[in-house]
Amino acid sequence: MRTIRIGSGAGYSGDRIEPAVELAEKGDIQYLVFECLGERTVALAQQARMKNPQSGYDPLLEERMRAVLPVCAAKGIKIVTNMGAANPEAAARKTAAIAKSMGLRGLTIAAVIGDDVLDACKANDLPIMEFEGAVSGFGNRLLSANAYLGAAPIAEALKGGADVVITGRASDPALFLAPMIDAFGWAMNDWNLLGKGTVAGHLLECAGQITGGYFADPGFKDVAGLARLGFPIGEVGEDGSLVVTKVAGSGGAITAQTCKEQLLYEVHDPRQYLQPDVVADFSQVTVEEIGPDRVRVRGGRGTRRPDTLKVSVGYIDSYIGEGQISYAGPGAVARGRLALDIVRERLQLTCVQTSELRFDLIGVDSLHGGALSARNSEPHEVRVRVAGRTDNLREAVRIGNEVETLYTNGPAAGGGATKSARDVVGVASVLLPRELVNPSVRYVEA
Repeated sequence: MRTIRIGSGAGYSGDRIEPAVELAEKGDIQYLVFECLGERTVALAQQARMKNPQSGYDPLLEERMRAVLPVCAAKGIKIVTNMGAANPEAAARKTAAIAKSMGLRGLTIAAVIGDDVLDACKANDLPIMEFEGAVSGFGNRLLSANAYLGAAPIAEALKGGADVVITGRASDPALFLAPMIDAFGWAMNDWNLLGKGTVAGHLLECAGQITGGYFADPGFKDVAGLARLGFPIGEVGEDGSLVVTKVAGSGGAITAQTCKEQLLYEVHDPRQYLQPDVVADFSQVTVEEIGPDRVRVRGGRGTRRPDTLKVSVGYIDSYIGEGQISYAGPGAVARGRLALDIVRERLQLTCVQTSELRFDLIGVDSLHGGALSARNSEPHEVRVRVAGRTDNLREAVRIGNEVETLYTNGPAAGGGATKSARDVVGVASVLLPRELVNPSVRYVEA
């Protein structure tokens, strides 16, 4: 039976780069996938593109490509990534320029476009899934609307000879499913094969999570070598069978436990994992350790794909103002509490307009409240944090300013004050009929 090896080179935008290089150099892979795009990330990328039409792609695109393009080109490893974010075409042109600057001739880079469905969402005024309201309610606060594309246009680009395929918003498992469709010629209505491929993609999509990174918990789930954590490889058969492994000697671990945790990650209903290509069924999946850092996964299934595509809608929700300052030594907690009281009163006296406020002592009550900390000995250092939500940037700035004034107007010996103010990009979801989404592929020669 034919098999392919797919390496997972990243699990989020700021992920480490050297594990992907290790996969390309030592992993005997045919495909290297970088999953770098979150719901909020694409909205922020749309903001960046509004300011500069040539930007809007992943800020680490150049660094990643310079690290892996030479070895991938030499070994014929195809790259698939969603680092295009809000501007896949610009990302493809940039990648072609990088390849040319490195003397890599003859590479074909493809951009998958069509996920930007802002106009369609406005025209149809679709209802929001998470709360009451519709797209029109965002008014001029609306930033973006990007549909989760499936594997078909990525597979089309690979079949068309692309060495690098760059998408914007796409389903995370679809990035991995597309190489399987390309390699094995799976039909786009073979629901069980697509379901099995989606299981594989879901297990691989978060990179270091399945090799022990997010899994590790000292004393309970110990994992060695986390400082040089290896990223996973999926050995996929043309029948959809899967073995998860990693480069021999790399850090971390792949066990039945790490795979089970990742299998259930962000899955609401294991029987109906809705994807643009298929409704995958994880309920019959079995996980079996067959050797050191080798886990066999079986039992994925699938049924007909949904008639709609999920769309991630980005909008300006509000503004956050924040200030922090530290106190240490005897009486640190008392001075920290006094600092909070002072800022609380100052915000009232100066009529700062907020819709939400938090007053925390980090290390004492910021996560679990005061009751738990009251039963423990008093710490010798605390960090004051005041944060508030506002309707405009000016009011947000005033919150951090009041914390900073504690340097000379508050309790003794405060230090390390910081302040910030920023807009809050919110994300909501709508469902768009798939016939209103028209993805396409554009090629760039290096």
